[in-house]
Amino acid sequence: MAEFSIGHRRYRTKGEAKEAVREVLYQYTVGSIVDQEDDHLLLLDLLDMHHEADDKIGPGVEAFAIAPPQRGTYPGFEVIRTDGSRIDFSYQTCLKPPTYRQQVMNVMRDEVKSAINAFFESRRAAGSLVSDQSGTPLNSSNTAVSYFQGPSFVDIAEEFAKMVGGWEAIELTPSTEPGLGRFKDRDLVERWFSHHQERAVLGLLSSQENQRRPRR
Repeated sequence: MAEFSIGHRRYRTKGEAKEAVREVLYQYTVGSIVDQEDDHLLLLDLLDMHHEADDKIGPGVEAFAIAPPQRGTYPGFEVIRTDGSRIDFSYQTCLKPPTYRQQVMNVMRDEVKSAINAFFESRRAAGSLVSDQSGTPLNSSNTAVSYFQGPSFVDIAEEFAKMVGGWEAIELTPSTEPGLGRFKDRDLVERWFSHHQERAVLGLLSSQENQRRPRR
């Protein structure tokens, strides 16, 4: 049976995913803040699927609100950024098939997951699970590995794509999971892994601190 994903959430169909988003939209009144953590996290992952996510997120997401109808009679979602600015986004656009750039970037994230996990485990083994931003002690269930101290993940990925001739030069295998394949050229994986290791400056944040950062 076909599956559709929003972050780690799996839905049987795209229609089922759409209904999950609509449930969030209509359980709040127009103008109100989406204040339930699970709803907020769903919208963060949904927004990350927007083809203009970087522009929509801007300096970081503080919260989401229910926006009045822009066109027609239906309300929508609005991003409240950490600098106080606001911008609307279409959940329908987020649920469209990912662009090739988005597909490749998803694979890139997956290919360096071992490095991210190794960084976290090294900090835990050293007894240094504290936020590199605030100094707050962290626990394993409330910790995020972030790129906030150096170039963003998106910047690192863009650099690599440019080095190898553009996004289309990175061929992927057919997807084995929703929206996720693998690099066809495994030598290219090694080059990507090395580039990421050279450029990534990782740090630890609390999950809440990380949610408020620009997409990294």
